[in-house]
Amino acid sequence: MKTIIEPFRIKSVEPIFVTTPEERKAILEQAFYNPFLVNAEHVLIDLLTDSGTSAMSSHQWAGIMQGDESYAGSRSFFHFESVVKSITGMPFIIPTHQGRASEKILFSILGGKGKFFVSNTLFDTTRANIEFSGATGIDLLCEEGKHPAIPAPFKGNLDTVALEQFIKEKGAETIPAVILTITNNSGGGQPVSMQNIKEVKAICAANQIPFYIDACRFAENAYFIKLREDGYQNSSIEDIAKEMFSYADGATMSAKKDAFANIGGFLALHSEALAKECRNLLIITEGFPTYGGLAGRDLEAIAIGLREVMEESYLQYRIRSIEYLSDKLHAAGVPVMRPAGGHAIYIDSKAFLPHIPVAQYPGQALVCELYLAGGIRSVEIGSLMFGKYDEAGELIPAAMELVRLAIPRRVYTQSHIDYVSEVVIDVFQRRDLIKGLEITEEAPLLRHFTAKLKPLQ
Repeated sequence: MKTIIEPFRIKSVEPIFVTTPEERKAILEQAFYNPFLVNAEHVLIDLLTDSGTSAMSSHQWAGIMQGDESYAGSRSFFHFESVVKSITGMPFIIPTHQGRASEKILFSILGGKGKFFVSNTLFDTTRANIEFSGATGIDLLCEEGKHPAIPAPFKGNLDTVALEQFIKEKGAETIPAVILTITNNSGGGQPVSMQNIKEVKAICAANQIPFYIDACRFAENAYFIKLREDGYQNSSIEDIAKEMFSYADGATMSAKKDAFANIGGFLALHSEALAKECRNLLIITEGFPTYGGLAGRDLEAIAIGLREVMEESYLQYRIRSIEYLSDKLHAAGVPVMRPAGGHAIYIDSKAFLPHIPVAQYPGQALVCELYLAGGIRSVEIGSLMFGKYDEAGELIPAAMELVRLAIPRRVYTQSHIDYVSEVVIDVFQRRDLIKGLEITEEAPLLRHFTAKLKPLQ
Protein backbone atom coordinates (compact mmCIF):
# COMPACT_ATOMS: atom_id res chain seq x y z
CA MET A 1 0.00 0.00 0.00
CA LYS A 2 1.08 3.60 -0.62
CA THR A 3 0.14 4.78 2.87
CA ILE A 4 2.82 4.15 5.48
CA ILE A 5 1.00 3.81 8.80
CA GLU A 6 2.48 4.24 12.26
CA PRO A 7 3.66 0.80 13.44
CA PHE A 8 2.22 1.40 16.92
CA ARG A 9 -1.01 2.31 18.71
CA ILE A 10 -1.39 5.32 20.99
CA LYS A 11 -1.92 4.25 24.60
CA SER A 12 -1.58 7.52 26.48
CA VAL A 13 -2.11 11.16 25.48
CA GLU A 14 -1.30 14.59 26.86
CA PRO A 15 -3.00 17.91 26.07
CA ILE A 16 -1.72 20.53 23.65
CA PHE A 17 -2.32 24.11 24.72
CA VAL A 18 -3.57 26.50 22.03
CA THR A 19 -2.59 30.18 22.10
CA THR A 20 -3.81 33.09 20.01
CA PRO A 21 -1.56 35.15 17.69
CA GLU A 22 -1.86 38.07 20.10
CA GLU A 23 -0.76 35.92 23.02
CA ARG A 24 2.17 34.51 21.04
CA LYS A 25 3.33 38.01 20.12
CA ALA A 26 3.50 38.96 23.80
CA ILE A 27 5.12 35.64 24.74
CA LEU A 28 7.83 36.02 22.08
CA GLU A 29 8.59 39.57 23.18
CA GLN A 30 8.94 38.41 26.79
CA ALA A 31 11.27 35.63 25.57
CA PHE A 32 13.47 38.18 23.76
CA TYR A 33 12.75 36.56 20.38
CA ASN A 34 14.42 33.31 21.42
CA PRO A 35 12.06 30.28 21.45
CA PHE A 36 14.43 28.48 23.86
CA LEU A 37 13.13 30.94 26.45
CA VAL A 38 9.44 30.21 25.71
CA ASN A 39 7.62 28.01 28.24
CA ALA A 40 6.65 24.64 26.73
CA GLU A 41 2.99 25.11 27.67
CA HIS A 42 2.91 28.06 25.26
CA VAL A 43 4.01 25.89 22.30
CA LEU A 44 1.47 24.19 20.05
CA ILE A 45 3.76 21.92 18.00
CA ASP A 46 7.23 21.57 19.51
CA LEU A 47 9.88 20.85 16.88
CA LEU A 48 12.73 22.51 18.76
CA THR A 49 14.56 19.20 19.06
CA ASP A 50 14.15 15.44 18.77
CA SER A 51 16.41 15.04 21.83
CA GLY A 52 14.66 13.56 24.85
CA THR A 53 11.24 14.32 23.38
CA SER A 54 10.32 10.86 22.09
CA ALA A 55 7.35 8.82 23.27
CA MET A 56 8.54 5.70 25.06
CA SER A 57 6.96 2.33 24.38
CA SER A 58 4.95 0.18 26.76
CA HIS A 59 7.98 -2.13 26.98
CA GLN A 60 10.18 0.77 28.02
CA TRP A 61 7.71 1.87 30.67
CA ALA A 62 7.56 -1.70 31.93
CA GLY A 63 11.35 -1.71 32.07
CA ILE A 64 11.29 1.49 34.10
CA MET A 65 9.20 -0.26 36.74
CA GLN A 66 11.87 -2.98 36.94
CA GLY A 67 14.82 -0.59 37.19
CA ASP A 68 17.41 -1.58 39.80
CA GLU A 69 18.37 1.57 41.72
CA SER A 70 21.38 0.08 43.49
CA TYR A 71 24.21 2.63 43.71
CA ALA A 72 26.89 0.21 42.49
CA GLY A 73 26.64 -2.84 40.23
CA SER A 74 22.94 -2.60 39.50
CA ARG A 75 21.25 -5.22 37.36
CA SER A 76 19.98 -2.46 35.05
CA PHE A 77 23.53 -1.34 34.30
CA PHE A 78 24.58 -4.81 33.20
CA HIS A 79 21.51 -5.04 30.93
CA PHE A 80 22.39 -1.64 29.45
CA GLU A 81 26.06 -2.56 29.09
CA SER A 82 25.33 -5.87 27.32
CA VAL A 83 23.09 -4.21 24.73
CA VAL A 84 25.57 -1.40 23.96
CA LYS A 85 28.44 -3.89 23.75
CA SER A 86 26.42 -6.08 21.39
CA ILE A 87 25.69 -3.21 18.98
CA THR A 88 29.02 -1.35 19.11
CA GLY A 89 31.37 -4.27 19.62
CA MET A 90 33.30 -2.11 22.10
CA PRO A 91 34.34 -3.63 25.45
CA PHE A 92 34.31 -0.52 27.65
CA ILE A 93 30.91 1.14 28.13
CA ILE A 94 30.56 4.27 30.28
CA PRO A 95 27.04 5.59 30.96
CA THR A 96 26.45 9.34 31.20
CA HIS A 97 23.41 11.51 31.81
CA GLN A 98 23.42 12.68 28.16
CA GLY A 99 25.62 12.99 25.08
CA ARG A 100 27.30 16.25 25.98
CA ALA A 101 28.48 14.70 29.24
CA SER A 102 30.27 12.00 27.21
CA GLU A 103 31.78 14.74 25.05
CA LYS A 104 32.88 16.75 28.07
CA ILE A 105 34.70 13.78 29.54
CA LEU A 106 36.32 12.69 26.27
CA PHE A 107 37.47 16.12 25.10
CA SER A 108 38.69 17.13 28.55
CA ILE A 109 41.15 14.24 28.25
CA LEU A 110 41.97 14.37 24.53
CA GLY A 111 41.68 18.12 23.91
CA GLY A 112 43.84 21.12 24.66
CA LYS A 113 45.35 24.16 23.05
CA GLY A 114 46.91 23.63 19.64
CA LYS A 115 44.88 20.51 18.88
CA PHE A 116 42.30 19.96 16.14
CA PHE A 117 39.26 17.68 16.06
CA VAL A 118 38.13 17.06 12.49
CA SER A 119 34.56 16.12 11.55
CA ASN A 120 32.04 16.02 8.73
CA THR A 121 30.14 18.62 10.81
CA LEU A 122 30.31 19.07 14.57
CA PHE A 123 27.05 19.87 16.32
CA ASP A 124 26.77 22.71 18.83
CA THR A 125 27.54 20.94 22.11
CA THR A 126 30.33 18.87 20.53
CA ARG A 127 32.03 21.99 19.20
CA ALA A 128 31.51 23.82 22.50
CA ASN A 129 33.16 21.05 24.52
CA ILE A 130 36.07 20.94 22.06
CA GLU A 131 36.54 24.71 22.26
CA PHE A 132 36.18 24.69 26.06
CA SER A 133 39.19 22.37 26.20
CA GLY A 134 41.20 24.91 24.18
CA ALA A 135 41.17 22.85 20.98
CA THR A 136 39.66 23.77 17.61
CA GLY A 137 36.86 21.99 15.77
CA ILE A 138 37.20 21.66 11.99
CA ASP A 139 34.32 20.79 9.64
CA LEU A 140 35.21 19.14 6.34
CA LEU A 141 31.80 18.46 4.82
CA CYS A 142 31.66 16.94 1.36
CA GLU A 143 30.84 19.32 -1.51
CA GLU A 144 27.38 17.80 -2.08
CA GLY A 145 26.39 18.64 1.47
CA LYS A 146 27.00 22.36 0.93
CA HIS A 147 24.15 22.72 -1.59
CA PRO A 148 20.77 22.26 0.13
CA ALA A 149 18.64 22.23 -3.02
CA ILE A 150 20.66 19.66 -4.97
CA PRO A 151 19.80 16.04 -4.03
CA ALA A 152 22.54 13.47 -3.37
CA PRO A 153 22.30 10.17 -1.50
CA PHE A 154 24.98 10.79 1.16
CA LYS A 155 25.32 14.51 1.73
CA GLY A 156 26.59 13.94 5.26
CA ASN A 157 29.93 12.48 4.14
CA LEU A 158 33.30 13.85 5.21
CA ASP A 159 35.51 15.19 2.40
CA THR A 160 38.34 12.65 2.48
CA VAL A 161 40.57 14.63 0.09
CA ALA A 162 40.30 17.65 2.37
CA LEU A 163 40.98 15.41 5.38
CA GLU A 164 44.24 14.11 3.91
CA GLN A 165 45.28 17.65 3.02
CA PHE A 166 44.48 18.91 6.52
CA ILE A 167 46.53 16.11 8.11
CA LYS A 168 49.43 16.97 5.80
CA GLU A 169 49.23 20.67 6.71
CA LYS A 170 48.79 20.38 10.48
CA GLY A 171 50.46 17.07 11.24
CA ALA A 172 48.78 13.94 12.56
CA GLU A 173 50.20 14.59 16.03
CA THR A 174 47.96 17.68 16.37
CA ILE A 175 44.76 15.72 15.68
CA PRO A 176 43.58 13.66 18.69
CA ALA A 177 40.55 12.32 16.80
CA VAL A 178 38.45 12.42 13.67
CA ILE A 179 34.73 12.32 14.43
CA LEU A 180 31.93 11.30 12.08
CA THR A 181 28.47 12.49 13.10
CA ILE A 182 25.86 10.00 11.85
CA THR A 183 23.50 11.23 10.64
CA ASN A 184 25.01 14.68 10.05
CA ASN A 185 22.75 16.87 12.19
CA SER A 186 24.17 20.32 11.41
CA GLY A 187 24.41 19.33 7.75
CA GLY A 188 20.69 18.73 7.36
CA GLY A 189 20.29 15.35 9.03
CA GLN A 190 21.98 13.79 6.01
CA PRO A 191 23.42 10.27 6.15
CA VAL A 192 27.01 9.09 5.89
CA SER A 193 27.76 6.16 3.57
CA MET A 194 29.51 3.00 4.69
CA GLN A 195 32.09 3.65 1.99
CA ASN A 196 32.87 7.04 3.51
CA ILE A 197 33.16 5.48 6.97
CA LYS A 198 35.63 2.95 5.56
CA GLU A 199 37.66 5.62 3.77
CA VAL A 200 37.86 7.86 6.83
CA LYS A 201 38.94 4.88 8.93
CA ALA A 202 41.67 3.98 6.42
CA ILE A 203 43.05 7.53 6.44
CA CYS A 204 42.98 7.63 10.23
CA ALA A 205 44.67 4.24 10.53
CA ALA A 206 47.41 5.23 8.07
CA ASN A 207 48.14 8.32 10.17
CA GLN A 208 47.59 6.68 13.59
CA ILE A 209 44.70 9.03 14.41
CA PRO A 210 41.83 7.65 16.52
CA PHE A 211 38.47 7.52 14.75
CA TYR A 212 35.22 8.17 16.66
CA ILE A 213 31.54 8.08 15.78
CA ASP A 214 28.94 10.47 17.17
CA ALA A 215 26.19 7.87 17.13
CA CYS A 216 23.07 9.80 18.21
CA ARG A 217 21.13 8.67 15.14
CA PHE A 218 23.00 5.51 14.19
CA ALA A 219 19.85 3.50 13.34
CA GLU A 220 18.50 6.17 10.97
CA ASN A 221 21.91 6.27 9.27
CA ALA A 222 21.95 2.48 8.97
CA TYR A 223 18.52 2.55 7.35
CA PHE A 224 19.69 5.07 4.75
CA ILE A 225 22.64 2.80 3.97
CA LYS A 226 20.24 -0.10 3.47
CA LEU A 227 18.08 2.01 1.13
CA ARG A 228 20.78 3.77 -0.87
CA GLU A 229 24.10 1.94 -0.81
CA ASP A 230 24.87 -1.04 -3.04
CA GLY A 231 25.44 -4.31 -1.23
CA TYR A 232 23.31 -3.57 1.84
CA GLN A 233 19.75 -4.02 0.58
CA ASN A 234 19.50 -7.50 2.13
CA SER A 235 21.36 -6.68 5.35
CA SER A 236 19.60 -6.19 8.67
CA ILE A 237 19.78 -2.82 10.41
CA GLU A 238 21.64 -4.41 13.30
CA ASP A 239 24.26 -5.92 10.99
CA ILE A 240 24.75 -2.57 9.24
CA ALA A 241 25.05 -0.81 12.59
CA LYS A 242 27.60 -3.34 13.81
CA GLU A 243 29.68 -2.83 10.68
CA MET A 244 29.59 0.96 11.08
CA PHE A 245 30.84 0.69 14.66
CA SER A 246 33.45 -1.93 13.73
CA TYR A 247 35.56 0.73 12.04
CA ALA A 248 35.57 3.08 15.06
CA ASP A 249 37.93 3.32 18.02
CA GLY A 250 35.18 4.81 20.13
CA ALA A 251 31.73 6.36 20.09
CA THR A 252 29.69 8.93 21.95
CA MET A 253 25.92 8.82 22.00
CA SER A 254 23.03 10.82 23.29
CA ALA A 255 20.44 8.14 24.01
CA LYS A 256 17.83 10.90 23.89
CA LYS A 257 17.67 10.43 20.12
CA ASP A 258 17.76 6.94 18.61
CA ALA A 259 17.15 5.15 21.91
CA PHE A 260 13.78 6.87 22.53
CA ALA A 261 14.91 7.79 26.04
CA ASN A 262 14.08 11.04 27.79
CA ILE A 263 17.57 11.22 29.31
CA GLY A 264 20.87 9.36 29.03
CA GLY A 265 23.92 8.65 26.91
CA PHE A 266 27.16 6.73 26.84
CA LEU A 267 30.80 6.67 25.86
CA ALA A 268 32.00 3.42 24.26
CA LEU A 269 35.71 2.68 23.85
CA HIS A 270 38.21 0.07 22.74
CA SER A 271 41.12 1.50 24.72
CA GLU A 272 41.29 0.23 28.28
CA ALA A 273 43.74 2.97 29.30
CA LEU A 274 41.50 5.74 27.95
CA ALA A 275 38.44 4.13 29.52
CA LYS A 276 40.19 4.20 32.91
CA GLU A 277 40.89 7.93 32.56
CA CYS A 278 37.32 8.58 31.47
CA ARG A 279 35.87 6.63 34.39
CA ASN A 280 38.01 8.59 36.84
CA LEU A 281 36.60 11.82 35.44
CA LEU A 282 33.11 10.30 35.35
CA ILE A 283 33.21 9.67 39.09
CA ILE A 284 34.04 13.33 39.72
CA THR A 285 31.37 14.75 37.42
CA GLU A 286 28.62 12.18 36.79
CA GLY A 287 28.66 9.43 39.39
CA PHE A 288 29.77 5.85 39.93
CA PRO A 289 30.73 3.98 36.73
CA THR A 290 27.70 1.69 36.86
CA TYR A 291 25.16 4.51 36.85
CA GLY A 292 26.96 7.54 35.41
CA GLY A 293 24.39 10.14 36.40
CA LEU A 294 21.39 7.98 35.49
CA ALA A 295 18.73 6.20 37.49
CA GLY A 296 18.56 2.45 37.00
CA ARG A 297 15.14 2.85 35.38
CA ASP A 298 16.68 5.11 32.70
CA LEU A 299 19.36 2.51 31.96
CA GLU A 300 16.57 -0.03 31.42
CA ALA A 301 14.66 2.32 29.10
CA ILE A 302 17.79 2.93 27.01
CA ALA A 303 18.62 -0.77 26.71
CA ILE A 304 15.10 -1.54 25.46
CA GLY A 305 14.98 1.50 23.17
CA LEU A 306 18.26 0.62 21.46
CA ARG A 307 16.65 -2.65 20.34
CA GLU A 308 13.34 -1.09 19.34
CA VAL A 309 14.93 1.60 17.16
CA MET A 310 16.46 -1.02 14.87
CA GLU A 311 13.06 -2.47 13.92
CA GLU A 312 12.67 -1.87 10.18
CA SER A 313 8.92 -1.23 10.36
CA TYR A 314 9.61 1.70 12.69
CA LEU A 315 12.47 3.07 10.56
CA GLN A 316 10.41 2.80 7.37
CA TYR A 317 7.65 4.83 9.02
CA ARG A 318 10.12 7.30 10.53
CA ILE A 319 11.98 8.11 7.32
CA ARG A 320 8.82 8.17 5.21
CA SER A 321 7.06 10.55 7.61
CA ILE A 322 9.96 13.00 7.32
CA GLU A 323 9.83 12.71 3.52
CA TYR A 324 6.08 13.37 3.62
CA LEU A 325 6.54 16.82 5.15
CA SER A 326 9.57 17.57 2.98
CA ASP A 327 7.66 16.71 -0.20
CA LYS A 328 4.70 18.92 0.75
CA LEU A 329 6.92 21.90 1.42
CA HIS A 330 9.04 21.35 -1.69
CA ALA A 331 5.92 21.15 -3.87
CA ALA A 332 4.86 24.56 -2.52
CA GLY A 333 8.21 26.09 -3.43
CA VAL A 334 9.64 26.22 0.08
CA PRO A 335 13.47 25.86 -0.13
CA VAL A 336 14.18 22.74 1.93
CA MET A 337 17.21 20.47 2.15
CA ARG A 338 16.84 17.75 -0.48
CA PRO A 339 16.54 14.85 -0.07
CA ALA A 340 14.91 14.79 3.35
CA GLY A 341 17.14 13.85 6.28
CA GLY A 342 16.44 11.27 8.93
CA HIS A 343 15.02 13.23 11.83
CA ALA A 344 14.10 16.72 10.67
CA ILE A 345 13.17 19.11 7.90
CA TYR A 346 15.79 21.76 7.20
CA ILE A 347 14.65 25.00 5.58
CA ASP A 348 17.26 27.05 3.75
CA SER A 349 16.52 30.39 5.41
CA LYS A 350 18.98 32.26 3.18
CA ALA A 351 16.90 31.25 0.16
CA PHE A 352 13.61 31.63 2.08
CA LEU A 353 14.45 35.19 3.20
CA PRO A 354 16.95 36.52 0.64
CA HIS A 355 16.18 40.13 1.63
CA ILE A 356 17.54 39.62 5.17
CA PRO A 357 21.36 39.83 5.40
CA VAL A 358 23.16 37.04 7.24
CA ALA A 359 24.24 39.52 9.92
CA GLN A 360 20.54 40.02 10.73
CA TYR A 361 20.06 36.28 11.36
CA PRO A 362 17.47 35.21 8.76
CA GLY A 363 17.17 31.76 10.35
CA GLN A 364 16.23 33.18 13.72
CA ALA A 365 13.81 35.59 12.06
CA LEU A 366 12.10 32.63 10.39
CA VAL A 367 12.03 30.65 13.65
CA CYS A 368 10.24 33.55 15.34
CA GLU A 369 7.75 33.94 12.49
CA LEU A 370 6.82 30.24 12.58
CA TYR A 371 6.04 30.61 16.27
CA LEU A 372 4.01 33.77 15.75
CA ALA A 373 2.06 32.27 12.84
CA GLY A 374 1.23 28.87 14.29
CA GLY A 375 2.78 28.25 17.69
CA ILE A 376 5.46 26.04 16.12
CA ARG A 377 8.79 26.00 17.92
CA SER A 378 11.84 25.24 15.80
CA VAL A 379 15.56 26.05 15.97
CA GLU A 380 18.03 28.05 13.91
CA ILE A 381 21.14 26.20 12.74
CA GLY A 382 23.11 29.01 11.20
CA SER A 383 25.02 32.10 12.22
CA LEU A 384 23.28 32.54 15.57
CA MET A 385 24.26 29.00 16.56
CA PHE A 386 27.66 28.78 14.87
CA GLY A 387 28.69 32.33 13.96
CA LYS A 388 31.95 33.78 15.29
CA TYR A 389 33.45 37.27 15.37
CA ASP A 390 36.66 38.45 13.74
CA GLU A 391 39.17 40.77 15.42
CA ALA A 392 37.13 43.79 14.31
CA GLY A 393 33.98 42.39 15.88
CA GLU A 394 32.37 41.59 12.53
CA LEU A 395 30.32 38.43 12.15
CA ILE A 396 31.98 35.40 10.58
CA PRO A 397 28.88 33.60 9.29
CA ALA A 398 28.15 29.90 9.43
CA ALA A 399 28.51 27.76 6.31
CA MET A 400 24.73 27.50 5.90
CA GLU A 401 21.70 29.32 7.28
CA LEU A 402 19.20 26.59 8.15
CA VAL A 403 16.06 26.27 10.24
CA ARG A 404 15.48 22.79 11.64
CA LEU A 405 12.04 21.32 12.27
CA ALA A 406 13.05 18.30 14.37
CA ILE A 407 10.30 15.67 14.55
CA PRO A 408 10.08 13.87 17.94
CA ARG A 409 9.83 10.10 17.58
CA ARG A 410 6.38 8.49 17.93
CA VAL A 411 4.80 11.77 19.14
CA TYR A 412 2.90 13.60 16.39
CA THR A 413 0.30 12.30 13.94
CA GLN A 414 -0.17 13.08 10.25
CA SER A 415 -2.70 15.82 11.04
CA HIS A 416 -0.10 17.58 13.19
CA ILE A 417 2.38 17.40 10.33
CA ASP A 418 -0.22 18.68 7.86
CA TYR A 419 -0.78 21.64 10.18
CA VAL A 420 2.97 22.32 10.24
CA SER A 421 3.11 22.34 6.43
CA GLU A 422 0.18 24.78 6.27
CA VAL A 423 1.89 27.20 8.66
CA VAL A 424 5.26 27.05 6.87
CA ILE A 425 3.63 27.58 3.47
CA ASP A 426 1.56 30.49 4.81
CA VAL A 427 4.71 32.17 6.15
CA PHE A 428 6.51 31.51 2.86
CA GLN A 429 3.77 33.25 0.89
CA ARG A 430 4.23 36.46 2.90
CA ARG A 431 7.96 36.14 3.51
CA ASP A 432 8.77 39.62 2.16
CA LEU A 433 7.20 41.15 5.30
CA ILE A 434 9.60 39.42 7.71
CA LYS A 435 12.37 41.56 9.22
CA GLY A 436 15.76 40.70 10.63
CA LEU A 437 16.98 40.63 14.24
CA GLU A 438 19.93 41.86 16.23
CA ILE A 439 21.51 40.39 19.37
CA THR A 440 21.24 42.43 22.56
CA GLU A 441 22.82 39.91 24.95
CA GLU A 442 24.82 36.71 24.42
CA ALA A 443 26.99 34.14 26.19
CA PRO A 444 30.53 33.29 24.99
CA LEU A 445 29.64 29.63 24.29
CA LEU A 446 26.39 28.08 23.01
CA ARG A 447 24.91 31.55 22.80
CA HIS A 448 21.78 30.44 20.94
CA PHE A 449 20.41 28.77 24.09
CA THR A 450 20.18 31.99 26.08
CA ALA A 451 20.73 34.89 23.64
CA LYS A 452 18.40 37.85 23.75
CA LEU A 453 17.41 39.53 20.48
CA LYS A 454 15.14 42.28 19.17
CA PRO A 455 13.62 43.02 15.76
CA LEU A 456 15.29 45.58 13.54
CA GLN A 457 13.10 48.50 12.60
